[in-house]
Amino acid sequence: MENKNSGDRNPKAEEEGDDHDGEKLVMEDAFKDVEVPSWRKQITFRAMVTSLLLSIVFNFIVCKLNLTTGVIPSLNVAAGLLGFAIVKAWTSLLEKFGVLKQPFTRQENTVIQTCVVASSGIAFSSGTASYLLGMSTRVAALADSGNTPANVKQLSLGWMFGFLFAVSFIGLFSIVPLRKMMILKYKLTYPSGTATAYLINSFHTPKGAKLAVKQVAVLLKSFCVSFAWAFFQWFFAVADGCGFSSFPTFGLKAYKQKFYFDFSSTYVGVGMICPYMVNISLMIGAILSWGIMWPLIEKNKGSWYSADLPDSSLHGLQGYRVFIAIAMMLGDGFYHVILMLIKTFGSLANAWGAEVADQNTQITNYDELQRKEYFLKDQIPNWAALLGYIFLAAISIVVVPIIFHQLKWYHILVAYVIAPVLAFCNAYGCGLTDWSLASNYGKLAIILFSAWVGLDTGGVIAGLASCGVMMSIVATASDLMQDFKTGYLTLSSPRSMFLSQVIGTALGCFITPLVFWIFYKAYPLGDPEGSFPAPYGQLYRGIALLGVQGLGSLPKHCVELAIGFFVAAIAINTIQEVLLRRETKYKIYRFIPSPMCMAIPFYLGGYFAIDMCVGSLILFLWRMKNRTSADNFSPAVASGLICGDSLWGIPAAVLSLAGVNAPICMKFLSASANNKVNGYLVGR
Repeated sequence: MENKNSGDRNPKAEEEGDDHDGEKLVMEDAFKDVEVPSWRKQITFRAMVTSLLLSIVFNFIVCKLNLTTGVIPSLNVAAGLLGFAIVKAWTSLLEKFGVLKQPFTRQENTVIQTCVVASSGIAFSSGTASYLLGMSTRVAALADSGNTPANVKQLSLGWMFGFLFAVSFIGLFSIVPLRKMMILKYKLTYPSGTATAYLINSFHTPKGAKLAVKQVAVLLKSFCVSFAWAFFQWFFAVADGCGFSSFPTFGLKAYKQKFYFDFSSTYVGVGMICPYMVNISLMIGAILSWGIMWPLIEKNKGSWYSADLPDSSLHGLQGYRVFIAIAMMLGDGFYHVILMLIKTFGSLANAWGAEVADQNTQITNYDELQRKEYFLKDQIPNWAALLGYIFLAAISIVVVPIIFHQLKWYHILVAYVIAPVLAFCNAYGCGLTDWSLASNYGKLAIILFSAWVGLDTGGVIAGLASCGVMMSIVATASDLMQDFKTGYLTLSSPRSMFLSQVIGTALGCFITPLVFWIFYKAYPLGDPEGSFPAPYGQLYRGIALLGVQGLGSLPKHCVELAIGFFVAAIAINTIQEVLLRRETKYKIYRFIPSPMCMAIPFYLGGYFAIDMCVGSLILFLWRMKNRTSADNFSPAVASGLICGDSLWGIPAAVLSLAGVNAPICMKFLSASANNKVNGYLVGR
């Protein structure tokens, strides 16, 4: 689950979206006396300042999550809640002194949420922890092949800024002409967008505002506890392998196999947000790989692979970890892409085949009448979207080959001819199921373009760069359509939604490289044994190596195992889909693990899965005791845990860059190792 990416359902959003269908029929009646501001007044100076502040915060959070495990939960609730809290506090203060000129509206709240999520979305689609990092000498050095000058690129802020600004805006223009068809004609659900709209609408009702104030208070308390705990842990972690994060909870042997609780409040919080089955899938994957498979393969060291190879070699045990994980991810991605295409074209065929009511038919529902009126009020001309796409594509076709000489102009042209079709499929499918398959399309681009260019002419870099081009278009297109749905349900103007997405994207293109650079300079990113293993850097580079070298480069029996897990991923998903459609009494499909989630611990180990399962356990016990309280406040508690621990990364990185180290190394040794250390110290 990379997760924004992953192609996994968001059950919470689906449930909320379903629950809201009954409530939204009377929602607009609560706002009938509230004037809807024009689109210019929805994008206010205070909204942009708030968006900037929260964008910095959320970029640090997403960057840290990307560089540790790549598991990123939905942060929409936190963005909407914090945006509401900041502006509401400011407007209340101005109102107290009698100088408030414009009240805080749900449309302005929606603009903030859209802008922040767009900015943090760039932290994912920019690939700073995946395809861009995979180009670096640090990650390339972990592999035994493909480490040639043509297949390595030194990271620098200059070209990263240029690349992101060149490719990140095009997806916004690729899907704009279809907004009315998807929102009004086909009435696609967009579960996350619907849930976010419901949340924002509730904030601006008297009852919802009181609950929001309590949620903010809980979030701040959780934030302070998490930040203080991260600060306390820092004193005991002078180097990797020191501190509470290396506590051998289940013994030293289990610790060696990556099974331990690392006291990370971030992933406890992530576990509280992610569905139970996601966390259980991660644990199953960890047990299957580090508990069973890798120890068995390691027993064949010297037979299956050379005993002289370093642990980081892709021709040794690391090769099995990386390529079996890749095979499972590709199998999961392949299945979901095919399924999504079938669902998309099937739904389109049904829609075109059915009799479509006249668009001028009188709408009797007050809510729908209001929403359609404001959704159609401020149009974005289709000609402007088309010209914008052509203009930005032309710039990208010129700029990207200058940054990556391995790619030629015709490679980029082919990508931009294909991309709108994939963007439509992803946006339409996301509206049906809440799945975004952006990273799966990106992985497909890696294989195709790296094979097209070839190893000798820089196919690894070409494949990774083309992944960025494809992901940027596909991801931003589905995000924008989610925002249009949120705007539709909050009476926010499509123009304000589009412009806030553009502003958020611009903020992300500027903030994301800077945040990444702080981590890049302060820590050894990509080290499998370090604090920031950045797993997707090596995984994406491994996919590119597969594209240029084929399967013959893998260690003994790795191909057979990889094919087996590729097929297994498809089979597991197929079983889940069949059960979903055919078995409705016990709903067994809910207990089928996700292959994508299972694959992540194959590379990283089970420590973060244990953290997330602890988060699930906390939520489960909380719901057993008081379900209403848990549903109201668990997202705030989880968001505070994530924010506090993640934001400690800012002062920690600054201290590291300044050469200030923690004073203590708390390390755990076996009794025999301890005796040796004592003997050495006594001998001195």
